[in-house]
Amino acid sequence: MRDQDFLDSEWDYCLVLDACRFDAFSEVYDEYLDGDLEKRRSVGSSTPEWAYRNFTDQYDIAYFSGNPFINDLGIPLNELKWGASCDYEWTASDHISQVFDVWKTGWDDDLGTVPPEGISEAFRNNREAVEEADRTVLHYMQPHAPYLSRGKGQKLKQIQKGIRKQEEAEENGDGDGGALASMSDTLRTNVESVLDGSELAQKAGLWLELDPADVVKNGTQEAAMGLYEENLRIVLEDIAAFIDELDGDVVVTADHGEAFGEQGVWEHHIETYIPPLVEVPWLEVE
Repeated sequence: MRDQDFLDSEWDYCLVLDACRFDAFSEVYDEYLDGDLEKRRSVGSSTPEWAYRNFTDQYDIAYFSGNPFINDLGIPLNELKWGASCDYEWTASDHISQVFDVWKTGWDDDLGTVPPEGISEAFRNNREAVEEADRTVLHYMQPHAPYLSRGKGQKLKQIQKGIRKQEEAEENGDGDGGALASMSDTLRTNVESVLDGSELAQKAGLWLELDPADVVKNGTQEAAMGLYEENLRIVLEDIAAFIDELDGDVVVTADHGEAFGEQGVWEHHIETYIPPLVEVPWLEVE
């Protein structure tokens, strides 16, 4: 299995599916898209790590981001204590020529995330920027939770709310580390703070998105993976309808995968290099 080589590979448009593991993608993609599929190894097991390790220089890219960690705010990842929990002194605006914060403009309060059509709409509204850039990235949130059929999105709502507050603090000149640290405490849910550090805590955020009846009937893993696959199908269906608008070489890949209890890991965490988190699809679309 070769490395992802995200920026060193040939493409005009790269569609990044957040938290998309290879095995799930390989089972369903050909119902929606044609192309040559490879399994590749991501450099990170979470979005902040993937961005930090890939974007090390300056790049002429129009980046449509549904993920709040890749934003045009100029706030380093290591200051996003409430969400990123990393030491990476990295900001997207220092490395990417144009970042479109679709996590703000295309946000759906009811779903608690950016639905796939929010990315395509942002693309259509900024075609001039796309034409000026060397390459374009469209970063979809799906199949990452929240699961669209549930319409909850509590965990991502907290991140989105937090980054808005932090943006306001920066604009008001109140961007010191102490303020950010105290903000992080208010954004963690009670259950996560009580269970912090345990395997149960890793499941806690996931449980916010699940149907309790489904969990009781099928177990946490099967219930979660069922909704995860549904989220993947939703974004693939949208991409299939949209992809003809892209004039050039198109690749569909992921920043990282998602774990459902493998080796005791749930969801995705920084620097956790297990197959479900680092094995990602690389589809060169025909």
